[in-house]
Amino acid sequence: MPFLVLLNLGFVFYWILRRKMNFIYSGVLLVFWYILLGPFYQFSKDDSVLDIDKEYSLSIMSFNARSFNELKQMDNDNLENEIYDFVTQKDPDIVCFQETYYAMKRNNALNQYKYKFVDFIYGKHRGKVIQSIYSKYPILNIDSITFPNSSNNAIYADVLFKTDTVRIYNLHLQSFRIVPGLNTIQKEESGKLFKKSRGVMLKQYEQALLVRQNMDATPFKKIVVGDFNNTQYSNVYHVIKGDMRDSYFERGEGFGRTYDLWKFPLRIDYILTDPEFEVLSHQNFDVRLSDHYPVMATLRLNSHQ
Repeated sequence: MPFLVLLNLGFVFYWILRRKMNFIYSGVLLVFWYILLGPFYQFSKDDSVLDIDKEYSLSIMSFNARSFNELKQMDNDNLENEIYDFVTQKDPDIVCFQETYYAMKRNNALNQYKYKFVDFIYGKHRGKVIQSIYSKYPILNIDSITFPNSSNNAIYADVLFKTDTVRIYNLHLQSFRIVPGLNTIQKEESGKLFKKSRGVMLKQYEQALLVRQNMDATPFKKIVVGDFNNTQYSNVYHVIKGDMRDSYFERGEGFGRTYDLWKFPLRIDYILTDPEFEVLSHQNFDVRLSDHYPVMATLRLNSHQ
């Protein structure tokens, strides 16, 4: 979609320079996309009117940490400690990691968080990607949403924030695991590539429906974060989002990049909140600690204004 938007924007300028009315077609299409699907680039907003009172605000970070470099994907032996230092410096009230590693269940890293849920709590579960939730506020209940025939999953924790119980969802939807170089895609492989991609998208949609079913069943206010492995233009995103607020649309700026594909910025990691939350701030961090980039938002419950 970003490529198509840029292409049509180019057509608009081209036909204007040629003094042809054809620019109207691409212009109308751009307006249509913007209204229905939202922008993929946000201009900076004036946040000076916002009063961020730490006593009544809740900050939350989402970060796919790629197992804290346990498999040595990056040439940095100290990366695990750098991630801990980064989180400690930003100091969110709640941090949700996708692709945690099991040792975090036992170690004392991030000891500023009194409460944590590192899935799977009953022992090391091979073949599954582990997620975790760290919280400064009490965790009252924990559980997971099993994704059939997948190494991915979702977890959630019911957190006592002041006098309200808030359900925090941490999602890691099905991965495509397809990152080919442009010069490696051959015509004879395109059929297999399309078939695999279609299978992943169908699995993501199935997973999104399972998450939505759980969300619809809970009476608690909800915050959904995580790696959706898909963009805001997908059915997957819209099934989960529903009428929730996207912190990037509320207070973000720029591309909102959380992942690079062929050096093109993509937004596939999200923080979504129930309408009862006001989004006070949204931050995308340009730190190379994983193949994903962390994202953080500060929220306020309307009942606590």
